Amino acid sequence: MFKLNLKIALRNLWRNKTSSFINISGLAIGLASCLLLLLYVSYEWSYDNQGKDASYVYKVLTNYLDINKRIEGTGENTGNMAGPKLKEDYPAVQAMSRYEWGGPKLIANGTKSFKKRGRFADADILNIFEYTFLSGDRKTALDAPNNVIVTASTAQTLFGTTDVLNKTVRFDNKLSLKITGVIKDLPGNTSVYFDFLMPWSLYETQFDWVKSPSWTNYNWETIIKLDPSTDIAQFNSAIKGMMEKNHPHSRAFIFAYPLNKLHLNSTFINGKSSGGKIEQVRLFMGLAIGILLIACVNFMNMATAKSERRAKEVGIKKTIGATRGSLIIQFLMESLVLTFCSAVMAIVLIELTLPLFNNLLGITLAISYSNFYVWTGLVAVVILTGLIAGSYPAFYLSSFNPIQILKKKGSKNNGQFISLRQILVIGQFSFAVILIIATTVIYQQIRFIKDRPVGYKVNELVEIEQDGNLYEKFDLLKTKLLQSGAVTALAQTSSSITRDGSSFIGMEWQGSTAADKLITFNQIATTYDFIKTTGVSLLEGREFSPHFASDSAAVMVNRSAVKRMNLTEPIGQTILYHGEKRTIVGVFDDFIWGSPVQSERPMVVAFNKGWGGRVIMHLNPANTTAANLASITRIIKEINPAYPVDINFTDRLYADKLNTQSILGVLSNLFGGLAIFISCLGLFGLTAYSAEQRTKEIGVRKVLGASVTSLMKLLSLSFLKMVMAAIIIGVPVADYIMSGWLKSFEFHTTINWLVIVLAAMGTLGIALVTVSFQAYKAAKTNPVQALKYE
Repeated sequence: MFKLNLKIALRNLWRNKTSSFINISGLAIGLASCLLLLLYVSYEWSYDNQGKDASYVYKVLTNYLDINKRIEGTGENTGNMAGPKLKEDYPAVQAMSRYEWGGPKLIANGTKSFKKRGRFADADILNIFEYTFLSGDRKTALDAPNNVIVTASTAQTLFGTTDVLNKTVRFDNKLSLKITGVIKDLPGNTSVYFDFLMPWSLYETQFDWVKSPSWTNYNWETIIKLDPSTDIAQFNSAIKGMMEKNHPHSRAFIFAYPLNKLHLNSTFINGKSSGGKIEQVRLFMGLAIGILLIACVNFMNMATAKSERRAKEVGIKKTIGATRGSLIIQFLMESLVLTFCSAVMAIVLIELTLPLFNNLLGITLAISYSNFYVWTGLVAVVILTGLIAGSYPAFYLSSFNPIQILKKKGSKNNGQFISLRQILVIGQFSFAVILIIATTVIYQQIRFIKDRPVGYKVNELVEIEQDGNLYEKFDLLKTKLLQSGAVTALAQTSSSITRDGSSFIGMEWQGSTAADKLITFNQIATTYDFIKTTGVSLLEGREFSPHFASDSAAVMVNRSAVKRMNLTEPIGQTILYHGEKRTIVGVFDDFIWGSPVQSERPMVVAFNKGWGGRVIMHLNPANTTAANLASITRIIKEINPAYPVDINFTDRLYADKLNTQSILGVLSNLFGGLAIFISCLGLFGLTAYSAEQRTKEIGVRKVLGASVTSLMKLLSLSFLKMVMAAIIIGVPVADYIMSGWLKSFEFHTTINWLVIVLAAMGTLGIALVTVSFQAYKAAKTNPVQALKYE
């Protein structure tokens, strides 16, 4: 029976080549789109979820309190005492590790030097994450300050081989480290990522302030591994008062949150997770399922449209003894065969488009065909799709009464399938309308954020890390660069102009209250020419100048700080900044330092020669960019030969802030367009079948004098009515969904009525073009071809 059903299925596919092609291609595009989106969703969902003990790993977060002990914010950083105290006092903590942010650091093998992502961490990190050691001993790999663990790709880069155990590398051009472990490269979807890992004890020898015990210097991150039997609610309740007990004026408390959930749930309100990237992942899951359902709806529509042609087949088979169950199995078999063909085409499409998809997202996604679970998933998706797509046609066609069919009464008098087909088409295009409006609003929001004034000359600046000799010889670097004419100004700063890097509380000023001391201020340390270099607008006063010796105890504040401090005449006012008296010499306008979708905090720019980290340069517009970069590279190499020159364009660094929104925009536009294409493909097939069923009617009408226009109207009107109904349903739904989405942004655009009108007209226009093409083709057919055998 299986062999017979398979032969019938293949014969029907071959006999109906046009409909088979439409069904297979539509399902293939739908399956490929669905699988690509689910591949991305799986990548995001499995963030920090590698290893069998991933569910027992927690990150220690900090809730910050206001004067009334209400939670005003949640951060991922802790002081350097929280982790050790947790390990010491709470037996449920099986392992603990602190680590710093892990930026690019110099590592070298002789003359070959590279900037790789290095981290300092406690040795217990090896008991938290299940790193795959290719060589070395997990138990002793970080037990000495001069040890280092490298990834396989880092070892390959440095030595051309992974057989590097006990070899020596040079760190930061001043320390020799022994390689005591080589591990498999970390996946991209891990938050504690590194190319090489060094002991916390080495970190403490490099910086005294790291060794100094602190509860409120929030410069580090802490992770713990808990006993599997631990009740996390009870554990968090137990540790809530730990900070206040050890540091009574901390105004904060810590709690543990699952690391494998933090990536997708990083937004906290009142100390509770309230979402984050999870909304975007859910959106893509919905889009994946929606696209696949649209492809399935196409199949159902095409199958029911052919019902009259197959009615006689069903009638004859039932007359000679076929049961309804056997017919259902036959039609489901046809659906599964068609879905299998689509799946093969979908896999080909995925392999062709995956490199482009990875390039768009900036990540590495791949399908491991040797993985049993991958094949299980693919087979499950194919079977499920085949059953969903073929279920209604199978149950509907198998229900025909053989007596009515053979008397040629068939299904003409039963309009139920037409009604359902209309519902399916309306559902398809309602989804298309929602997608068109959604993608347009997403695009407008991204443009709105991009067009928000940055507050500095983002397109004219470049930045470099203040590595090695660039810190001690900054004055020489400044002199040479200005003499070269490659830059018109440059400044030393404690952090990038594009990324919020440091904040503090406890500032006091005349008239400030105890509550004011808890206000969080952003801070940047710099020396001279900060305003001149960056192009930040100076509203009052002046910037730091070597002509004023008193500027060593001076600060500048932004507009938000003046407003928050309620200062009417800020210039000349004395403040207490980190316990030191400072004088305000300038007020500058707010600029975007944190997220472009949030308002800026009050900011202090303080004069501090000892707190560097970055060099910001304003390129000379009189020269070409290539010439400027060549001069900068040459001079930096002369002063700092041990380090590779890594110049970052500020506009690219700023663009990274919009990465999440950009991915959302790209994927929604791409897959939204595919969903609309699949819908139109189905509509095209339905129009073709409608025209085929009415061939004789069209021939008679043409003989009686009907015009091409009237015949096109006859064939198109019913479909366009369904599209209009879809617009009426889809518009309010899209408005509701996207209005809620926009409210998640502090700065957002509004949904313009013009967007709604254009989306409606666009949908109607797409459908009209799709239907009209087939209708025109049918209307132009010679009536003799339809009537000559009558």
